[in-house]
Amino acid sequence: MILTECKILLVDDEKKILEINKKLLSDSGFSNIITCEHACGADEVITDKAIDLVVLDIMLPDMNGLSLYEMWKKRGINVPVIFLSARDEETSRLKGLGLGADDYVTKPYTPEELLLRIKAVLRRTYHLTENKVVEMGTVKVDLSSGIVYRPEGQMELTAKEFTLFTKLYDNQGKIVSINALMDTLWPDGSFGLENSLVVHIRRLREKIEETPSDPKHLQTVRGLGYRLSVGGKS
Repeated sequence: MILTECKILLVDDEKKILEINKKLLSDSGFSNIITCEHACGADEVITDKAIDLVVLDIMLPDMNGLSLYEMWKKRGINVPVIFLSARDEETSRLKGLGLGADDYVTKPYTPEELLLRIKAVLRRTYHLTENKVVEMGTVKVDLSSGIVYRPEGQMELTAKEFTLFTKLYDNQGKIVSINALMDTLWPDGSFGLENSLVVHIRRLREKIEETPSDPKHLQTVRGLGYRLSVGGKS
């Protein structure tokens, strides 16, 4: 099974949020998505179906999400869970993660942030890849191996280059700010590393661009950040 084949259960009492999150996942290639607006419905789904990941709102009308998850744990249902909550209380965060939850996202959040969290939990839990090859002219990047295929041969992306490319690819066609890229490469602190980011961008271009000095895919948006535009995916 590849990452986008995972079955995901979205539980939130706000119908609009469910629609946004379902579309977010659908647009990213996920096809097995179930939505519920109540805890009782979510409990029926989790009992009857093999769910790979639950995105669970804490503030549900019929039962607290933390209580629902605790009930699942007592019944031996060990599905990965990402909690959503409008409350930014440290006690809720610690309780949720203390129960064994895999992540916790506080509202409001960006759709891109939630998507990255979902993919990260699935990759970490099931050791999955997206099994995608990104095509950019005569250059191809295999996301499952981090190998770049060029007409003259192949080369591997470094860990930083792969992280950088994945961040840009997950937001393809959109501007990704310099700060967002730096925080992705150096989550423990990126102050003063702007020049290092520029170096990584240059080296990444040398591997994925047909003509690195005249980039067509990894574009600089002056004063804002960078944007990746790609061709087909297989």
